[in-house]
Amino acid sequence: MGDKGLLHDKIIMITGSSSGIGAAAARVFAAEGAAVLLMARRERPLRELADAIRAEGGAAEVAVGDVTETADVERAVGHAVRSFGRLDAAFNNAGWGTLGTALHETEDDVFDRIMDVNVRGVWNCMKQQIPAMLGRGTGGAIVNTSSTAGLFATGVVSPYVAAKHAVLGLTRAAAAEYGGHGIRINALVVGSTRTELMEQAIAAVPQLEQAATERAIQRRLAEPVEIARAAAWLLSDEASFVTGGAVPVDGGCSAV
Repeated sequence: MGDKGLLHDKIIMITGSSSGIGAAAARVFAAEGAAVLLMARRERPLRELADAIRAEGGAAEVAVGDVTETADVERAVGHAVRSFGRLDAAFNNAGWGTLGTALHETEDDVFDRIMDVNVRGVWNCMKQQIPAMLGRGTGGAIVNTSSTAGLFATGVVSPYVAAKHAVLGLTRAAAAEYGGHGIRINALVVGSTRTELMEQAIAAVPQLEQAATERAIQRRLAEPVEIARAAAWLLSDEASFVTGGAVPVDGGCSAV
């Protein structure tokens, strides 16, 4: 962990970090010199990831918790501040979706869970993270994970499309509110990515992989690390004039 990494000396909280994009981000951020606070519901993979990061000379702490629970998020932010002295940045990546059913056939509890994880989760995180950054007076940076479903109907279940649109709305509103305090807030417009959730879906419906990639210019799934690298740049000082953005990392899907 050299002293010239993109994220040198930054303290970064990452949600949804037990697998997929969040786990890839933890490794990338640590390799770029950040100390990371890992939050997710599953303790074992979090502990294993933190151990792996420490074994490579990085700094990592674990906060087991659910982003839909305000107290869990508050505890995680507090853990970061207690462990590392402050919170500089956050990657609010936790999300949940399911294979599409028609709107009138979608159960209310599916709607509730999608909204809770993807929208309330981002809300809970920013509500706790922003005060930690304001208290220092030196600004900060937040990246929220949206999706191409945040821009248009991708064919996935309708509450997911609504939720990811909402993530962009929260991102833009928060960026406008806190820009004067030096806090930059952006969203990633993520294309179909080879995550644990996606692999499970493809196993259940093999033709899903072609359907998920046929619109994109680059006709393939993203690897989680490709999304993580974009988040790293947005959280770094290299992206100092980027805020309120919906930054596509989607293989060109939103361009065509």
